[in-house]
Amino acid sequence: MQPKKIAELLRTLAEDKKAEDLILLDISKHSSIAHYFLICHGNSDRHVKSIAMHLMDEMKQRKMQAFHVEGLVEGKWVLLDFGPVIAHIFYHETREFYGLERLWGEAKRI
Repeated sequence: MQPKKIAELLRTLAEDKKAEDLILLDISKHSSIAHYFLICHGNSDRHVKSIAMHLMDEMKQRKMQAFHVEGLVEGKWVLLDFGPVIAHIFYHETREFYGLERLWGEAKRI
């Protein structure tokens, strides 16, 4: 599956679990670590974990398991690495603190 299709699928799956303020950034011209970042947040650690687990389960069913997962136990900032797409699922206050979308401000929003 093409990176953009993976990114769009992840965005749809996050929307299914009521993730908030979803942003999809094309970082391909700014970094070699991935093509896209999906950034969103939940309003509790339980919500964050629920979004992350949904993404992992649905992608695994599609034979696209995450290469790396961080932060799932704490639920404050979960990172899911799907190769060309990295999903960042934040707890609301954690997202505001780190301002990841500001750090990648030059990246194109999709």
